[in-house]
Formats: sequence, C-alpha cells, structure tokens
Amino acid sequence: MDSVKLVNLSIQDNVLQPLFISSGSSTLHEALERLIKTAKTYDGRLSLSSKDIIKPALELCQYPLRVPHQELLLAVKLLRNMCAGEIKNQDLFIEQNGVGILSTLVGSMCSNSGSDNEILRMVLQALGNVSLAGEKHQEAVWARFFSLGFIDIARVQSKETCDPLCMVIYTCSEGSNERSVEMLSDQGLDIIVEIVRTVTAVGFSEDWVKLLLSKICFDKSYFSSIFSKLSENCDENVPQISHFGDQEAFLLSILSEILNERLGEIVVSSNFTLSIFQILRNAVEIVDFSTRANSSLPTGSSVTDVMGYAFSLIRDITACDGPNVDILLPAGLIKFLIDLLRNLEPPTLIRRSTGHADTENDTTPRFSKYCCPYKGFRRDIVGVIGNCSYGRISVQDEIRDQDGILLMLQQCVTDEDNPFLREWGIWSMRNILEGNVKNRELVVDLEVQGSVDTPEIAGAGLRVEIDPVTRRPKLVNAT
Repeated sequence: MDSVKLVNLSIQDNVLQPLFISSGSSTLHEALERLIKTAKTYDGRLSLSSKDIIKPALELCQYPLRVPHQELLLAVKLLRNMCAGEIKNQDLFIEQNGVGILSTLVGSMCSNSGSDNEILRMVLQALGNVSLAGEKHQEAVWARFFSLGFIDIARVQSKETCDPLCMVIYTCSEGSNERSVEMLSDQGLDIIVEIVRTVTAVGFSEDWVKLLLSKICFDKSYFSSIFSKLSENCDENVPQISHFGDQEAFLLSILSEILNERLGEIVVSSNFTLSIFQILRNAVEIVDFSTRANSSLPTGSSVTDVMGYAFSLIRDITACDGPNVDILLPAGLIKFLIDLLRNLEPPTLIRRSTGHADTENDTTPRFSKYCCPYKGFRRDIVGVIGNCSYGRISVQDEIRDQDGILLMLQQCVTDEDNPFLREWGIWSMRNILEGNVKNRELVVDLEVQGSVDTPEIAGAGLRVEIDPVTRRPKLVNAT
C-alpha cells in the first residue's frame, strides 16, 4: 500500500474532504500545495476563510505521528499563510485552539533529541501572524508559551527558529503592560539569555533580536541582569571579573551596533552607562596588551572584544548630548583614559621618527607597557576624550592637570593601526583648546620649548604667531 493510501486511511475523511474539494485535488500533498499557493494572496485567504479551511489544517497538526513529515510541514505552512493579515482566519485559529494544538506539536518536537527546525520555524511564523491580529490573540499565544515553551524553543540553536521566536516575543510583550512586566521578570530574562546564547552560536538574519535586546537593555534598563545571567554558569573558581566569554562579547557587539545605528534616538540610562564603564575597567585589567593587534573587532579574543565593544559604546554614549558624560566624569573616566593612553606605545609614525621603527613581524612593545590589542583601540580612547572635552572647561582643565596636552597632540598623526586617528586627534585637540586660555598658552610654550613640532600644531588646525602688542607667542586658528 503506497504512502498516499496510508495517509488517507489514517486520517478521518471529514478532515481530508474539505481540502480535496477546495483545491480540486485527490491527494493530500497536492491539495496542501495548491491551497498554500492560493493563500499567498489576500483574495485567496479571504476565499479560504469562507470555507473554514483553518479547521482541517489544524486537525492535521493534531496527528503528527499519522501524517508524513512533508504533509505536516505543508499543513503548518498553510496555517501560516492563511493567518497572514486575514482576521477571520486569525479569529478561527484562536477559537479552534490553534495555539494549543501548535504548542503540543512544538512540545513533541523539542522533547526529541533532534528538533525539526523547518516545521518549528513555520509554527513560529504562524504564531507571529496570529499575534499581529491584536490583544486577544497575543494573550492566547503568551499564556500558552510563556515561559517554558519559549525557553525550549530558544535552546534550539538555529537562526531559522530564533528569528521568528524573537518576533513572537517582541510582538506579544509590546502589546501589554502585564506581559511586558512578565518579560522583565526572572523567568522572562532567562528566555532572553537563552536567545543570546543561541545567536552567539548561530547568528541571526532578521532584526527582531535587535529590537528585543534594545527594548530590554536600553528602554527597560535590564542590561546588567542579562549580562550577569550570562556569567552564572562559569566555573565557580574563576573570579566574576575574569569571566568574559563569547556570549558577553556578542551581546555588547549587538548593543554597540544598535546604539550606533540609532545614535541620538536611543535614550541611554545612567545605570547602563556606569555598567558599561565598569565592564570596560574590568576588561582592561585582564586583557593581554603584550602583542600588537593584527585585526580590528572582533579579534577572536572574548576579553579583548568585550573591552573593544565597551569602548565603542562609551564613545557613542559620550557623543550624544545628555547627562551621561557628567555621570562618567566623577567615576574617574578622564584619568582612566589618560593613564591608558600614556601606557600605550606611541603611534607608528612617532615610533619611527624616534628611531624605534618596527622590524618585520615585530609585534611586541619596545619601550611602553601596552600595545594596541585591536586596530582602532587608540582611536577609541582619543575619541572618548574628545567627546567629553566638547564644551566642558572642567574636562579640558583636568586633561591639562593630568599632563595630557602633549600626549593628545601626539595623537594628531596618521597611524596604520588606528584608522582615522589623525581626524579624531585633531577634533579632540580643538575641543580641548576651545575657550580654554590656559590650554592654549601651554601649547604655545610647548612649541617654543621645542617639545612639539610645528606640524603637530598645524595638524590640529592651529599656528603660533607673535602678538604685536605683548610680543609674546600665541596660538591662533590656522584658517
């Protein structure tokens, strides 16, 4: 007996006949394929809604052991297409316990050692389409899947399932304050942690995970909780400060990307800002600075990447108007940055000019404590200093008090290991000198003493000239 006859015998006739009649087919496979094609258009979905095709499609999903894999996949795909923007189908799906039926189907797949990712993806897409219909539909999906159902799916390490899962969670939690609160509970955050672990392993193709993480970490300020939970499974003998793995680095990389894309739009909380600065401090303590970098971010070293993406976040945070710079300054940001920059070996151009040119394949520092652990590290430090100096006399003064003026002038050069260092250096020096008489006088004195070369000052868009009244040298704009 062939598979077609087996299917027809194992499923009740009242389930198959509506599908055969509506499609004009005599086999289940052909009927489902034709109906799926019909349901791709609005008129087709409307026509199928008048025939209640949702019912037999759901009936097929109740018998995963009776229905061959391909036909089961087609049945779920038909449900997905029919529920795409057609309210009668969406309502009938809820009335016929469609959420419960698909939940049972998902449970049977996740309980097996090898989940069927293709069917699971279709299930999630169908639930996503249903949840877009409104509050009643979102509540039905949420009540059935939160939180264990979502966690089970999140642990399936596949981008094909993780993307639609994030869509379902985001849509349902966005539609209700009560569900949003549950999403931020300990159980809800466990789901987000599992999602981060999955996307770290397999990546993602759609932006739903970014929308979800933006909501949790930026809008709701639960970044610290997520970051801490990612480290909960580390070796108890490893100090928490030392545990920065791939997952923490990947989370910071996504958040850095989100903030950079929506600079000026996202409001960053003080808690988030201080958390990132503390992570940066901790990472600096354990990063290996002994070898010169061969690549930009990501480097392949989790600790270095955590530090790098934390720097990127701080750079973008300080670039925005707002209170976050004023929050970071009392935490010791400027001294931390100046000390870090002072411990770095000089830029390539300055090393060569002082007779410390690198030999071929030489990647170790000759006379400084630190090498740049990734390409762009020095630029990021200079960029943050420049951002903080803009319009803030107190920061400009602190840089002078930390003997940082000459150090910052030395960053106004091109550097093959730090793209756009010269541009950032020039912009930072302008900010440091803008409206600050003492800083300008100090630069003039440095030039007169020969501590800095005229090209360094010119590179910052400045020049030294003699005041005709006082007969003293002074610093003026070159243009």
